[in-house]
Amino acid sequence: MTAAAVRFAGVSRHFGEVRAVDGVSLEIADGEFFAMLGPSGSGKTTCLRMLAGFDRPTAGRIELHGRDVTDLPPYERDVNTVFQDYALFPHLTVAENVGYGLKIKKVARPEAARRVGEALELVRLPTFGDRKPAQLSGGQRQRVALARALVNRPRVLLLDEPLGALDLKLRQQMQVELKSIQRQVGITFLFVTHDQEEALAMSDRLAVFNQGRIEQVGTPREIYEEPRTVFVAGFVGTTNLLEGDLARRLTGGPGPAAIRPERIRLLPPGARANAVEAEAEGAVRDAVYLGLHTRYVVELDGGGELAVFAPGESAPDTANPEGRRVRLAWERSAVRPLAGA
Repeated sequence: MTAAAVRFAGVSRHFGEVRAVDGVSLEIADGEFFAMLGPSGSGKTTCLRMLAGFDRPTAGRIELHGRDVTDLPPYERDVNTVFQDYALFPHLTVAENVGYGLKIKKVARPEAARRVGEALELVRLPTFGDRKPAQLSGGQRQRVALARALVNRPRVLLLDEPLGALDLKLRQQMQVELKSIQRQVGITFLFVTHDQEEALAMSDRLAVFNQGRIEQVGTPREIYEEPRTVFVAGFVGTTNLLEGDLARRLTGGPGPAAIRPERIRLLPPGARANAVEAEAEGAVRDAVYLGLHTRYVVELDGGGELAVFAPGESAPDTANPEGRRVRLAWERSAVRPLAGA
């Protein structure tokens, strides 16, 4: 059996009374694009720093390809890191920035030049070698930082919120390019982000962090469609959390449970739910047209409310929707029971 590319075994990191990371155990496969997702302060970046060797665990063990690296300095670990702020040398050219690590390792100039050229080809900047960082756009600087990390041929590439400084359109473009590059080079990418859409779009699997612990590990589909805890359901995507009286009325149990807004149907006037569906009635409190769908907030008879995403082409007219009576239906299997309040 092949050793995992990355393994955390009961890893904790305490800063005084603060448990930044609290007993994390995790295995990441070789060649996997893995994301660590969570809000600020959830422990994901601390895990990345410990893996890179910039910080040391208070307890536990960290392994890279079966080798215990817990106490090794950064330069003895076969990893490289790409940071959000790029960390490029402003006085060096693009080629000199990319080849800096090779120069430190005393790689022969012809070999270094060849590898720098290959790295710039990989990130689609083959003619930019003579430019300075100040002459580049944010997306181009990010590509240079990526090339600089990849030119050293690490077995694991660490990416610490690398797209956070980019605007939305460029960030989405770079998501596609990063995934494509990862497939080409075939190495393990470990990506830290607080952006749940980014994590879902890019990763093969992801771990959702909360208060220093991992709440759930799974594929993007598993995390979104089958959240196990209240936190995961609420943090990843939009959800309707059902608890207490609302849960009892809609599901027959006390909750907590969750149902995604897109799994709820607005029934046409006079229509009823089918045999596998549950239903409820209420009045529209708000409606917002968002292009692909219209987001409704429906106040239910008996109390509570549900968010509903109706596809744009099938959504009723949103002009003056407040107070309009509606009937909602959803498949009972769409309701996910959750752990933790």
